[in-house]
Amino acid sequence: MFLQLILILVVLIPLLAIVLDSQVGKALAARLERRALDTSGDVTAERIAFLEGEVERLSSEIERLDEQSEFVTKLLTERTPEREAALPPGDDKA
Repeated sequence: MFLQLILILVVLIPLLAIVLDSQVGKALAARLERRALDTSGDVTAERIAFLEGEVERLSSEIERLDEQSEFVTKLLTERTPEREAALPPGDDKA
């Protein structure tokens, strides 16, 4: 009887490890974590406030990058013609 119990445990431990490491095990763990988060309403409100702050921060960062891109584009399109025709030093063979 004791030998059969040990044999069952020896077989179940690797099977349990395989199941927990699989996609199904990870999905079950994620579902359990979501249930734990759903029970606390304060955490949800905090997460929403945090996400709203992140959206505002990212929006301002995108606006700043857009302004920088427009500035660089403006600089590149308004080059003087003499600079375009001039060759860099050492490239006289063209």
